[in-house]
Amino acid sequence: MGVPRILLVEDDDSVRLGVEQALELADLPVRGFAAAEPALDVLQREGADVLITDVRLPGIDGLALLKAAVALDTGLPVILMTGHGDIAMAVGAMRDGAYDFIEKPFASERLVTTVNRALEKRRLVAEVGALRQALVQQDGLDAALLGRSGGMMAVKKLIRQVADTGADVLILGETGSGKEMVAHALHQFSKRAAKPFVAINCGAIPDSMVESELFGHEAGAFTGAAKTRIGKLEFADGGTVFLDEIESMPMAAQVKLLRVLQDRRVERLGSNRSIALNIRFVAATKEDLGALSKQGRFREDLYFRLNVVPLSIPPLRQRREDIPMLLDHFLLTASDRLGTPPPLVPAADRQALLAHNWPGNVRELRNVADRMALGLPALLGAGADAVGLAAQVEAFERQLIMAALTDQKGDVPAAAEALAVPKKTLYDKLKRFEIEIETFR
Repeated sequence: MGVPRILLVEDDDSVRLGVEQALELADLPVRGFAAAEPALDVLQREGADVLITDVRLPGIDGLALLKAAVALDTGLPVILMTGHGDIAMAVGAMRDGAYDFIEKPFASERLVTTVNRALEKRRLVAEVGALRQALVQQDGLDAALLGRSGGMMAVKKLIRQVADTGADVLILGETGSGKEMVAHALHQFSKRAAKPFVAINCGAIPDSMVESELFGHEAGAFTGAAKTRIGKLEFADGGTVFLDEIESMPMAAQVKLLRVLQDRRVERLGSNRSIALNIRFVAATKEDLGALSKQGRFREDLYFRLNVVPLSIPPLRQRREDIPMLLDHFLLTASDRLGTPPPLVPAADRQALLAHNWPGNVRELRNVADRMALGLPALLGAGADAVGLAAQVEAFERQLIMAALTDQKGDVPAAAEALAVPKKTLYDKLKRFEIEIETFR
């Protein structure tokens, strides 16, 4: 936010001087005014970060100044200084947009604390506004998959390479890492985008129903099959089939799926007619299918057929620099969905989130954002491993570098100057953090 802009309005010269001295001793520069009119003029021309005003003033009083200031800038924190008899009035003013009030006489420590809290709120509101603007400006794949870490940039690069090819893709990643989002992106940015995207959770379908769900059946194919049913694979013709938790598929169904993958044809249960399909398969797993196939728990030929294009999603703990952007995005979407104002997350809380090990990955972060949007505690898992200081510092350093590159549109010398580091140092860190300059240009 830079040097804070604090305006003070107090008609009592001695009180105004005392407040100015208290704030300046706390490294909080302030401009003092004896009346509301000149302060309002500065607000209109230059703006401010915090306004402190006495309630009783000559000419325009503090309450009228409050209304005028909030009308100019709805996010401006206004602190009222009140006498004992003005407390009820000040409480009412808080309903009209005042940030806080301080009863005279007050200790300088109380004043400084209140002003610092107001400045922190102002900073957080500005960050939320900047994020909203940044999210609006995101387009294409960057909007579909948030993240500028080296791992996520590699994922997006591979998606761009294979999205239009029609090649089958095997997505590898821990639970909650965003495998279905990646599958959606592969479909959305392909020529199949206008056709169906059919997601199938292989672990959620009863074994006895898998073949009917996937391949469909004719009337009378089995007891209870009263009429013909189109299977999910046939329904997805022209589009994309996402097979989540593919490791959970029963062996009998794996045999038939292998035939469909090879021939791109399907037969409904109870039928001898083969139906041609034009579909792309995207499978996802949290397991090592190669190891499972060697143990006889997954068909080796199906594994090799699915593993045409392997795409690995890094867990959230390996891309901590993406946490701030993801958190703010989830907070905004949660607030819009729940009808609550976006919460302002203090710096200390953000640091705690960066330090968390995120065993539940992006899904856990989204749940945390939902709780925070409701005003509830984050409830980070107590059993998660703590992250060392070096990892936290590295994540913070990577954030600063990426922010500088974004501001300078990928100009490394300009970013080095903004960060006040030698160009060679910055180039070394770019290599170490696997940050690709092209993504910022």
